[in-house]
Amino acid sequence: MAVFDLILIGLAVTLEPLPITGFILILSSERGKVNGAAFILGWLLSLVVVIAGTVLVTGGKPPRPSTAPSTGVLAAKILFGVILIGLAYRQRTRTGKPRKPPTWMAKLDHLSVWVAFSLGILLQPWVLVGAGAAAVTQLHISSIESYALLVVFCLVCTASILTMELFSILSPEAAGQRLDGLKEWLATHRDEAIIALSLIIGLWLIGDSVYLIVS
Repeated sequence: MAVFDLILIGLAVTLEPLPITGFILILSSERGKVNGAAFILGWLLSLVVVIAGTVLVTGGKPPRPSTAPSTGVLAAKILFGVILIGLAYRQRTRTGKPRKPPTWMAKLDHLSVWVAFSLGILLQPWVLVGAGAAAVTQLHISSIESYALLVVFCLVCTASILTMELFSILSPEAAGQRLDGLKEWLATHRDEAIIALSLIIGLWLIGDSVYLIVS
C-alpha cells in the first residue's frame, strides 16, 4: 500500500496548480530557462533532503504492525489527510471571490537565480510531501529496487515542471503558446483542481490509515 501511496502522492504533487503557475511565469521571465533550471534544482533538492532524512531516521525499516510507532505513522497520515480536506474546504469557500495574485508573482520578470532556487523550495506542496515522507517510513529500504522507487517518487513529483523546462528548451515557440494556454486554463480552473486533488488524497490517506488501524 505504501508504494501506491507514494505514486498517488507524487502525481498530486506534480499536478498542484500553484507551483505550475509559478513555474510558467518563471519561464517567461528574463533568463527564464536558467531560472527554471534553478527552480527545479531547489525543488528536487528539498525533496531529496526530506526523503533521505526520513530513511536515515527510520534506518530504512518500517515499524512493526500493531505497535506504537506503526500507529503513530498512521495517525500522522490521518492528520495530513485532515489538513488536506481542510485546505479543500478553505479553497471551496474562496471559489468565485475576487482575489489579487500573490505579490511574489508580480516580481518574477527580473528574477535572480537564487530567488528562483528558493521558490523551488518554498512552492513545494509541503503537506503532500509530508504525507509522502510518512509513506516512506512504511517501506523496507534495503535493495536497489526500493531505492529506485524513491528516485521514481522524486521524478514523478517533478515531472510536470521538468517537462515544461525541456519543452521550452527544445521548442521555445510552441512551448510559449502551449504554456500561455495552460496558464489561462489554470487561472480559470485552479480552485477546482486544488479542491479535487486535496479531497482525493485526503480521503485516501484517512480511509486507508483508519482501515489499517482497525484491521
